[in-house]
Amino acid sequence: MTTKLIGTSPNRRSVLTGMAAGGLLASGALPRFAQAQSSAPIKLGFQLHRTGIGASYGRWYERTAQAALKLLNEGGGINGRPVEIIFEDDGTDPRRGAEVVEKLASQAGVDAIFGPLFSHVVIGSAPRAGELKVPYLVCSEGYHVASGMLNRWTLQPGITDVRAQVSSMAPWVMNNLGKKVTMVFPDYAFGYDHRDFFTAAVEAQGGQVVAQLAIPPTETSFTRYLPQIPAETEVLYHVMVGPAVLTFVKELGEFYGTGPRPEIFGFIDSLEAVNIASPGLEFLEGTHFWEGHCRTQQADASEFEIAYRAAVGVDADGASVSDAKDVATYAHMFSTWETLFILKAGMEAAGYQGPADRQKLVEAIEAMTAMPASMAHPQGDKMFNGKTHQVFGHQNISKVEGGKLLRVHKTTLEDSMYEDAVDYTTMSF
Repeated sequence: MTTKLIGTSPNRRSVLTGMAAGGLLASGALPRFAQAQSSAPIKLGFQLHRTGIGASYGRWYERTAQAALKLLNEGGGINGRPVEIIFEDDGTDPRRGAEVVEKLASQAGVDAIFGPLFSHVVIGSAPRAGELKVPYLVCSEGYHVASGMLNRWTLQPGITDVRAQVSSMAPWVMNNLGKKVTMVFPDYAFGYDHRDFFTAAVEAQGGQVVAQLAIPPTETSFTRYLPQIPAETEVLYHVMVGPAVLTFVKELGEFYGTGPRPEIFGFIDSLEAVNIASPGLEFLEGTHFWEGHCRTQQADASEFEIAYRAAVGVDADGASVSDAKDVATYAHMFSTWETLFILKAGMEAAGYQGPADRQKLVEAIEAMTAMPASMAHPQGDKMFNGKTHQVFGHQNISKVEGGKLLRVHKTTLEDSMYEDAVDYTTMSF
């Protein structure tokens, strides 16, 4: 793979070559669907945030899953069978999420379900997946999976969780930005994970969280919250989500103006799908962000990252190759790509033939450990913990320089690991 793929559509041969290099193909020849015991398609359900506060993520999650599906089927599908994805909108709503799980499992007859991001939707949907005994692979980041609050049918093998993210990065923040922190986060489960685990990580580093501002996810203006930031704040930690994120960062800039301000460390959630060069965001120059997957193509990007970026149609700056104004949710959307290929690996390890093998699929994923960087894992190498159903990976801290996000620190796998809170493998199905 070469950087010439960026900004163009990769040809079939070049991408399949990348798959072979990543271990997805046993040889250069494509397996034939006719080799499978059944030629019927494997059907996967995708619980999609097409509308609601998660719509910007949903748009790119769908594109990413479609790109991964195309590559997977060009490589012979799963167990020699073609794969279909049935997308169903959950409105980023917990109650509707449970209904979507019901519809996909009972009416569409899917073999497994994957894709949801927002934690309150996952928490509202997972119990139904457990009742229906359908594998439910979430792309959520919430600690709710690894904490043990869900069930054996629910796994998070494609993206790291908030606890791992914040605990691995807190030492860098404390050593480089400051010790007294004010946190701004959404007022629901995802935000509470940030509140609880970053506070604990800060205190473990000898720092102090001086204020915590929980903001309703439906808020459209933030001017009444910003004056609550204590003057003693050395680091402002922000993680916001939803359609008002651009308003939040603009109002934050207006609040501080050209005067003195604390160091600012944000999760890229506050800027996902937002052009960092948008008018009113100039104050972000010199601030830092967490990124799960670096939006700006870094100088040391792997061949897998380059091929993945081309396959999903994203340029080197993190926008659609067909519309520079259409900025990707790049830090998160890789999770849908990687989860699809984890389903492939799990089904092939389990000899999956149909819904009667769903339990075997879960057990096969539970048995996974090391996940090397490859076309299946373009974000980088990972380690899966089958007991907690949670994957661990690298985290990136990037600095805004010249309107681009340039990585200044990358954590190790070990940095993000923590003690087990549950062993799902001891639970019944």
